Amino acid sequence: MKITGCIVLYQNNREMLTQAIDSFLSTDFDVTLYLVDNSPDNSLQSISIDTRVVYIFNNKNLGFGKAHNIAIKLSLEQNSEYHVVLNPDIYYDQKEFNKMISFLTENPKIGHLMPKVVYPEGEIQYLCKRNPTPFNLFSRRFLPSSIQKFFKTSMDRYEYKDHDYNEIIYNVPYLSGCFMLFRSSVLKKVGGFDEKIFMYIEDADITRRFLQISETVYYPKSVISHHYGKGSYKKIKLMMYNIHGAMVYFKKWGW
Repeated sequence: MKITGCIVLYQNNREMLTQAIDSFLSTDFDVTLYLVDNSPDNSLQSISIDTRVVYIFNNKNLGFGKAHNIAIKLSLEQNSEYHVVLNPDIYYDQKEFNKMISFLTENPKIGHLMPKVVYPEGEIQYLCKRNPTPFNLFSRRFLPSSIQKFFKTSMDRYEYKDHDYNEIIYNVPYLSGCFMLFRSSVLKKVGGFDEKIFMYIEDADITRRFLQISETVYYPKSVISHHYGKGSYKKIKLMMYNIHGAMVYFKKWGW
């Protein structure tokens, strides 16, 4: 079985990135991993000498979706059965990935899977969501916690906390882009990420398009770890990418 994957790079922490690469390559499947580097220099090229790794240096920051689409195009040309989009701060055991592949093999209607995602300490990350509204995004990013508590019920519902995160949940409208396992035959029809979205919320958009022609699933029987930096909460430039992405999304799907 041929499986491809992609990590988009931008001046990443080498230790975390090595963990992510090793996690993907630690498998008996026939795999190819694309490292698509948006960094201003190619200093990360030496991160892996494994023959299953293909390094692509863009010499500029193309954005998350556009960079991943380079790998998706190559993946589809290879006729891979599954394609994995993973962040450079993800790591997991081989057995966890094997369980995901087995589940998709047994459930051919599912085009897109996300496993349970936890912090390195083991605390769960609530990464299943309903389709976002402008208020959801605004309140999470800008309202202080003292104000957010008055909207706790609606925010909990947005993050699917009215469901049991220990149970399989089918057809989740919005699955996090930190780890997206795609069935390639469906991915080919969906057409990859919307390149008008430079960064952030492209995962909401692509999940929504997958649901138009297939099923999605949150699969907690497989567990992966995610450092999760929340960069848009720390840097103005990333926050602006977030706002721009939201405007593209809502113009496309409605306000």
